[in-house]
Amino acid sequence: MSEATAEAIGEPAAAATGAGGLRKALRARRLARIHTPWDFRDSAQRRLPRMVFDYIDGGAGDEGSVRENRAAIERVRLMPSAPHDTTTVDLSTTLFGQHLSMPVVIGPTGLASASWPRGEIALARAAAKAGIRFVLTNNGSVAPRDVAEASHGNSWFQLYAPPDRELARQWIGQAKAQGFSALEITVDAARPGRRMRDSHNGFTMPFKWTPKKFMDCATRPVWAMKMLYHGQPSPYLEVERDPSEPKAQNQSELRRHRFTKALSWDLLKMVRDEWDGPLIIKGLMDPREAQNAVSAGYDGIVLSNHGGRQLPDAVAPMEVLPEFRSEVGDRITLLIDGGFRSGSDIVKALALGASAVQLGRLTVFALATAGEDGVDHCLNLLRDEIENTMALCGRTSIAELDPSMVRVRP
Repeated sequence: MSEATAEAIGEPAAAATGAGGLRKALRARRLARIHTPWDFRDSAQRRLPRMVFDYIDGGAGDEGSVRENRAAIERVRLMPSAPHDTTTVDLSTTLFGQHLSMPVVIGPTGLASASWPRGEIALARAAAKAGIRFVLTNNGSVAPRDVAEASHGNSWFQLYAPPDRELARQWIGQAKAQGFSALEITVDAARPGRRMRDSHNGFTMPFKWTPKKFMDCATRPVWAMKMLYHGQPSPYLEVERDPSEPKAQNQSELRRHRFTKALSWDLLKMVRDEWDGPLIIKGLMDPREAQNAVSAGYDGIVLSNHGGRQLPDAVAPMEVLPEFRSEVGDRITLLIDGGFRSGSDIVKALALGASAVQLGRLTVFALATAGEDGVDHCLNLLRDEIENTMALCGRTSIAELDPSMVRVRP
């Protein structure tokens, strides 16, 4: 049986045909070559069609915001400290009353199932096994109930507010009934980012086929057979499209009709009224807005420029993290995303005031490499890197991480 066939068929079919052992061996061999979390990017690039890889990897405009996210993290340097007894290093933490084995959250990523069939399920399962949280986007391709069940109720739900407030209330009610333990509302996507790679590739899901796209997919036969066997992903929670809107030319524009342009603190307070659990706002970058989140009754903020995928030349979340912490003190939990590739990157953010880091591209690249097994391996590598970094900095618990252990280059 070929690698493509072994990878394409689902678990029940694998058991019936004896392909399960072959597939597991293939994935184990692939993962043996992955030694750092960022190795997954090169692996994913080899396995995904260019248009799908570019959708995950790309940013807005000339991608200056993507580069700045990395540069801001790299400007932060860690202070080694010795000697210390680091026999035991405890990575556990608590977010919104929920225990996490380490300060990492798998953040919301649209079209994860374009990288691996039912990718959101694989991400949720891996997060549950690792003792962390997965955030399902309402732009996902699987039923939210299936994700909640796969994660044993340990997933969060992310909401892009639709134009219809009643529909927003309906989705929030469904998330509550299905057992999601927190709600994360994204506020930085009222207008579609101009993502040039998607425009050049004409990338949309479901595909609008052209000879160029057909050849692109044909060069990745394992991925192509998976999509043929399982079907192309499409949003599970759909919004009726306004026929007067211009025709979408790429995936970013395709989602334009799904999000409201009328985002305001009035709308965000309505969400607070509808949701009685932990409530997080994702996409704040202006420290002057932090107090509004506190006043609106939110429990957490995710500092995010959408991974550099919305505003070209945006400042980096790591650059404004100290300002946010100074602005809100201990009144609200701060999370952060954007450009994180390693355990040492995560330790830097925690030292500067973040309570946890949300990961996006990194875990999707791991997913594209080997499905749930890839995400498991990625999280294990991150765990080892965080522990090693903390020990070399003379810290043995998350509570001990503080600004004294870093220096920021001009």
